[in-house]
Amino acid sequence: MIKVSLSLAESAAIEKISKLLYSFLPWKPHPYANPYISYKAIALELGLKDFYYAEGSKHQGIKFLLENTYEKKRDLFCKLITEIVRRGITYRNTKNDPVKREEILELNNLILQLQFKIPELWDKKFIDSLPTNSPVHVKPSLISDETKEKKDLQILENLSRRLIDISKLTPQERGYEFEKFLNDMFDFYNLNPKSPFRVTGEQIDGSFEFDGDIYLVEAKWQSKQIGFEDLAAFQKKVEGKATWNRGVFVSFNGFSQDGIKAFERAGPTSIICIDGRDLYCVLEGKVTLPQLIKLKIRRAGETGEVYVSAYELIL
Repeated sequence: MIKVSLSLAESAAIEKISKLLYSFLPWKPHPYANPYISYKAIALELGLKDFYYAEGSKHQGIKFLLENTYEKKRDLFCKLITEIVRRGITYRNTKNDPVKREEILELNNLILQLQFKIPELWDKKFIDSLPTNSPVHVKPSLISDETKEKKDLQILENLSRRLIDISKLTPQERGYEFEKFLNDMFDFYNLNPKSPFRVTGEQIDGSFEFDGDIYLVEAKWQSKQIGFEDLAAFQKKVEGKATWNRGVFVSFNGFSQDGIKAFERAGPTSIICIDGRDLYCVLEGKVTLPQLIKLKIRRAGETGEVYVSAYELIL
């Protein structure tokens, strides 16, 4: 059996999704039914054969399939969920137990906890087409979701304009405003940021919380790229506070290639690096900040690389 390493929050979300999707499809195709309508058919069609196993309970099988797809074949996770829902609607209709609107809304909220959003399952026409147990309460929540999405897009556009305006300031003003910008960006993504603070003479530009871990932040916007010395100094600051701390070094103008290589050769690290291109990738909606942080953490854990561009990671 393939082992997976998910956070407690990810495991909890997938456990709930597994239970929710239990009734959507049979685990194996019935002898006299359409074999297309089964978990097995979907797993085989999507190339997830290794994550489908017939032994054990149906619930454990669904959970195993979802966990391994999310961990090992993340690019297929949304496709897997979409196919389960699409075929599940057909299957449940034959059982006179149609998929309810509330089930899809609950599923959407659980998937958001995994930093995914499947447009087809959020489509208003699709959701309105489903039967519901409580129509009075559903429509206002949908309107609220649409309003929030528009508001979020507006906030990202405003942050993008602020970043452009900051580039026109003097170096001293620019550094101060850049710290405020990052604090507001972390706050937008509910990362519980803390403003700049000093510890025994050392300047730390702030901190935030992600997946239960505390991340110290150092931010610089200077003409030259960050080199080995600054990275090593920040690593020392992070290690000097608590063994469980992690760090994010944000340099708008990036990091020197030689500096990054030298730093990576120096030994294990507990920091990751973000540059201006990464920030614009987030502001353009190509990836959320929590998703980007998670991708960079995973790459650093697997390869020791502290900086890989957002564009390379999402592609």
